[in-house]
Amino acid sequence: MKEKILEKASDMFLNLGFKSVTMDDLANEMGISKKTIYTHFENKTRLVQECTFCLFNQINSGIDLICATGKNPIEELYDIKKFVISHLKDEKSSPQYQLQKYYPRIFDNLREKQYELMQQCTVSNIKRGLELGIYRENLNIEFISRIYISGVAGIKDGRFFPEGNFSPKELQDYFLEYHLRGIVTPKGRKILNDIIDSTHE
Repeated sequence: MKEKILEKASDMFLNLGFKSVTMDDLANEMGISKKTIYTHFENKTRLVQECTFCLFNQINSGIDLICATGKNPIEELYDIKKFVISHLKDEKSSPQYQLQKYYPRIFDNLREKQYELMQQCTVSNIKRGLELGIYRENLNIEFISRIYISGVAGIKDGRFFPEGNFSPKELQDYFLEYHLRGIVTPKGRKILNDIIDSTHE
């Protein structure tokens, strides 16, 4: 039952927001009593915490599986982007904003874990791209990985990219292409162009 509650709560939080969904809403949606929920989660904060870290672990595992397929680093980044978007329901900005505003400690803890994971992934991706000759050999790996991660966070900032001006998917597409065009070799550019052309067909 605990797993079912986590699954349903995660779905509702991502679609409606962490503050918007009450324990009553969740109980009604599942056709169970609030008491049943409280048997597994002492309060809503605990439920939010477990949902966010459960989701983080699922995404982490999915990214590991993608990296294990051995695709070239450019394809790998596109596959990861597609996977994360589908897992986060196109990630509306409202849930993230509500998590940051109403559960700041959970938000900060989660962001720290995300940063560590992204740093490892990005550094590994750049190193492989260099080995394969599809990324430029004079890259400063530390700088590129950090600027990429700050950009991923930046496109989620409503002050710079107000909701309604771009869809989350458009922003991800534009940003990933922007990042890759700055670091690819001519060989890498051909792979990138082929991927972009195939997604526009």
